[in-house]
Amino acid sequence: MPLYEFRCPEGTQFEASFSMSQAPQVLDCPACGQASRRRISAPKLSLSGSAEFKLIDSTKRSAHEPEVVSNRLPAGGKASGSRYTHNPLHQKLPRP
Repeated sequence: MPLYEFRCPEGTQFEASFSMSQAPQVLDCPACGQASRRRISAPKLSLSGSAEFKLIDSTKRSAHEPEVVSNRLPAGGKASGSRYTHNPLHQKLPRP
């Protein structure tokens, strides 16, 4: 359930959790008991554990600790994979 921020006329700020369909516009302040209005605030989104977070984390880490790449070619001295394709659409491409 999302957290909603409220602020009373005295300046006390507090948070309360409601479902989105039941979030009130006004709630009583737990400190002074006055009616507190709901405030508009930025959502608190968490990316931890997601693919986006892992990508951001690895990008930040690689800025200071780049991975070491060797300059040796694979066995045989040639890049792996076939040089020619059997796709008929590739025959229309210009040749070097």
